[in-house]
Amino acid sequence: MGKMVTIANETSSVDAYLSEPAGTPKGGLIVIHEVWGLVEHTKDVADRFAAAGYVVLAPSLLADTGMTPELAAELQVTLFDPEQRSIAQPKLREIMAPLHAPAFAARTTASLQACFEYLYGLPGVDGKVAVTGFCLGGTYSFSLATQEPRLRAAVPFYGHADLSVEQLRKIACPVLAFYGEQDAALVDKLPEQQKQMAEAGVEFTPVVYPATGHAFFNDTNRWTFNSEAADDSWRRTLGFLDEAMTAEG
Repeated sequence: MGKMVTIANETSSVDAYLSEPAGTPKGGLIVIHEVWGLVEHTKDVADRFAAAGYVVLAPSLLADTGMTPELAAELQVTLFDPEQRSIAQPKLREIMAPLHAPAFAARTTASLQACFEYLYGLPGVDGKVAVTGFCLGGTYSFSLATQEPRLRAAVPFYGHADLSVEQLRKIACPVLAFYGEQDAALVDKLPEQQKQMAEAGVEFTPVVYPATGHAFFNDTNRWTFNSEAADDSWRRTLGFLDEAMTAEG
């Protein structure tokens, strides 16, 4: 359905998958991939959102890290298989090391801002742009919300929000966040995160799915996919986005 394009502004250039609706768009949506990079699953999710009425950009943020689709497929299988996890972890740590550098965060932020500006200025989008993302993309969905006051909505799936109250106060849009109950690294922090969001005045709605872990939305990962949680979060996301796009402002 979609095609690869290059999105550029004065400070950044990034390749991205562009998927467009058949009719008049409801708005624009940035879809940020998991730690596996811009794989076919992410493009499929972008196409689903386009079929629901959105102009979608899914940027390729790991192109320079060596994370190829082939390697991503291999690591995804071995990392979540209890019998093979020890094989995958060293490889994943090596690939992921550059992602913790300030330069990567700055480059990624600039790329997401370029995507936002592209969508914001499209005819028919009328300045109505939201963001969603998964895992790494969930984390950067929170991050973009702190940096772009024109966002209409943010929908992070199992992302980290290791941000101060001062940073959270910069979020001007409603946030709908999804978690799996068994994803302890995130769920254990959620009560404190809710307190901070309330203190910052953010409209924050967390949804935690019982007996569910990380990456429950990824239907290409047989170890983590949960169809009930995926279907419910999809329904909630579309309703949340539709409401945000039709709100005044």
